[in-house]
Amino acid sequence: MRHEDIIESLYDPVTYDEKTDRIRLVQTHISYVFLTGSYAYKIKKRVDFGFLDFSTLEKRKHYCEEELRLNRRLCKDMYVDVLPITRSGSNVRVGGNGEVIEYTVKMREIPQQRLMSNLLEKDRVNKKDLDSIARKLSVFHRSVETNEDIQDYGSVEKIRYNWDENFNQTRRFFDKTISRKSYSFIRRKINDFILKNTDLFEYRIKKDRIRECHGDLHSRNIFISDKIYIYDAIEFNKRFRYSDVASDIAFLAMDLDFRGKHDLHNSFLSRYLYYSGETTDFLEMMPFYKCYRAYVRGKVESLKLNDPNITVEDKEQSKKVAAKYFNMSSEYAANLTC
Repeated sequence: MRHEDIIESLYDPVTYDEKTDRIRLVQTHISYVFLTGSYAYKIKKRVDFGFLDFSTLEKRKHYCEEELRLNRRLCKDMYVDVLPITRSGSNVRVGGNGEVIEYTVKMREIPQQRLMSNLLEKDRVNKKDLDSIARKLSVFHRSVETNEDIQDYGSVEKIRYNWDENFNQTRRFFDKTISRKSYSFIRRKINDFILKNTDLFEYRIKKDRIRECHGDLHSRNIFISDKIYIYDAIEFNKRFRYSDVASDIAFLAMDLDFRGKHDLHNSFLSRYLYYSGETTDFLEMMPFYKCYRAYVRGKVESLKLNDPNITVEDKEQSKKVAAKYFNMSSEYAANLTC
């Protein structure tokens, strides 16, 4: 069955077990999320970006299961199950009988207006909220796994590999979302920082600060509702999940900068330092990882320009957003101490 036909069938309320009066779709560059009012059903797109490969049904099932495992660490009651999408004759069902044609992660739906990104736009996030998020993340970072294999991902070699991958994958966006001048400047500053701070990276490894983190920690992946829900951790590539906890924190800090919420940025870092007991080496890593996170977001937004399922208007918006992220990355790079 064509993937387009599967997606079309998920707009039909009879496809689901629960009663629903409306179906709404939220789409990213790698997934479709159908909202029924009670639950959200996430389906992975059939894409292969090199760093992410959802190209076969077997792989999509595996990564659905990984998504469930990883996200139950921070919001267990939000993630319900992994279910097959089946076809019997002309009938398509979520969790039904018949031929398995796709898999979906079933989640409890939380109203979109409670997304931290939406609340930030309305100035409805306060320092108390950031205190709760910082406290939750400090507990999470202390509890998640670390071992010799994970710690290796904090090495200069692995970090350089991640950066080189990003640089190679963004060449195609020259003069679309990033200028050649900014690209060359960021690359030079990053290479200088890595070369001259080998001891700092090694010290972070010795302190056990390289752990199985969230990996995609920004305000669109946080709900502030009856409690704090931090969801949508990276499941598709352990290189993006195994990282310095400073890289995790830098993502949300960068996001707050991006949105012009500098007071909340400062409050968040201050409270995380308080709860985690991190010291000056953490702060020394922060500009480097904020530069990295801004660059990655610029790349992600740029990738949408090649997605045939995204409208021309949305692509134009993504182009502007990507350029802003790359400009921020350049600003962070300018402040790196080499």
